[in-house]
Amino acid sequence: MCWPQAEEPSGHMAEAGVALKLRLCVRRLHGSYEALKYGTLLDGLSDLTGGITESISIRQDPTTCGRMLSKLLEMTSITTCTVQSTATQLRNQVEKLANGIHIGTNYRLYAVERVETFSGEPVQLVKLRNPMGPGGEYVGAWARDSMDWDEVPPQEKERLAVRHMSDGEFWISYSDFVKTFTHLEVVHLDSDTSRDEPSLHHKNTWQMRLYQGAWQRGVSAGGCRNNPDTFHINPQLHLILSEMEEVIISLNQHSIMEPKVIGFTAYSLPKNNTETIGKQFFKKNKSLVNSQYTNSRQVSHRCQLEQGGYLVLPTTFEPGQESNFTLRVYSSKPLKLKLLDTHPSLIKSAIIKAPLSLDGKSFSQYEAVFLQLADEHRTVNAFELQELLDACLPNDYIKSCACMEVCRQVVLTLDNTGGGRLKFNDFKDFMCSLKYWQTAFKNHTKEKTGILKAERLRDALLEIGFQLSTDVLSILILRYMRKDGTLRFGDFVSAILHLSVAFNVFETKDPLQNGSIKLNLADWLKSSLTC
Repeated sequence: MCWPQAEEPSGHMAEAGVALKLRLCVRRLHGSYEALKYGTLLDGLSDLTGGITESISIRQDPTTCGRMLSKLLEMTSITTCTVQSTATQLRNQVEKLANGIHIGTNYRLYAVERVETFSGEPVQLVKLRNPMGPGGEYVGAWARDSMDWDEVPPQEKERLAVRHMSDGEFWISYSDFVKTFTHLEVVHLDSDTSRDEPSLHHKNTWQMRLYQGAWQRGVSAGGCRNNPDTFHINPQLHLILSEMEEVIISLNQHSIMEPKVIGFTAYSLPKNNTETIGKQFFKKNKSLVNSQYTNSRQVSHRCQLEQGGYLVLPTTFEPGQESNFTLRVYSSKPLKLKLLDTHPSLIKSAIIKAPLSLDGKSFSQYEAVFLQLADEHRTVNAFELQELLDACLPNDYIKSCACMEVCRQVVLTLDNTGGGRLKFNDFKDFMCSLKYWQTAFKNHTKEKTGILKAERLRDALLEIGFQLSTDVLSILILRYMRKDGTLRFGDFVSAILHLSVAFNVFETKDPLQNGSIKLNLADWLKSSLTC
């Protein structure tokens, strides 16, 4: 970020004082001076105004740039232009061009006007202001004292207020403008953020919608499209446009000290869609909009979109990277933006009932061990269940679910009497369920047998029968994800048992399926401790 330096000559002490106060304000905003070195001028403009920023190459398409300038000047946008240094200019430490324009300085752009000379020749002029005020004046064609103005009728000069321009203001022909400046750097402001800028009060206001969210490891940090197995877990935002319109989508990350590489992708999506989109959609459909990916604080992209619905996914480049973010969409026409999420539901029971005809050799062996550990009522408690599983389960991979915590959960889940003991039929149900869960677990552990990446937990639980919202999944990840970002089979089984009890408690207390229940404190404590 470029800041005026405090070490100014005495004639500039006032400006130096303002600069110092400005530095202090932004330091407080980001927590330290260290954070400032990662910013750019556009970041500073965004911080100070609350708007979104956009950098537009002028020379890439001068004709389109002219049309865009006209639109920008109609809207609540602060438009500036600048000359970005070339490698040669950097080497030679060139500070300004031959026409007096300073390299790296942002000139405020106020107007684009068309005038006719006495000869009838039309000339397109651009009005600019040097932010440094007096000194460093523009000395090219149509400058303040240029002879070019002698060719313009008095009424035209009066209309352009040539004799009443403020310090630092000047006119430049559009042809010289596109030859001189390299980029437009623009700050777009909505109705709230433009309120304090008097020069924008008569402008058309941008319509703005925003979403503030987070990329959380294992929950919503799926990485870019290069990661087809996890891309779909990123936050999914449904954008609805009432008319065909050119919109500006801007993604701002809140990681200042350790910025991530960020960007976003958009797809066409029907207006009436309300559920999150699964993995297969992104494998079958091409993206419609792709921003650049950069470690800048803010990434903006301008695009022309038809009336209808769109799916926007803000992402980090790599999966598993965490940060808070804000995504904003600006349009001159009405628009809607909302998060797509899944309503929690139990699609099918996770507990598999053992078939009545199941009399295989393995279960005969299980029954013998079960009866050795059982009491006179042929039941086992959590401690005896742990011994039983340790004896019956084939290897360490499966035995990871034989810990005491999981055994207690198994008893709470399968015991319908409240006595804390299981019958042999309950044990058979658990063993059949365990085999089913193991198959689902393996289906989602491609790289290493026995290790499930946290980003794949949602899909693995969906295969078991649990459809979960992002908030619920977030709690599960916080509870079960290990330091390396993975889960073991025992963690997976524990999550399934927790969810099974939670859904069962709710369904028991909601017999009419209203989707809501009422609990007193005693019931709440009992239910939460059971889960």
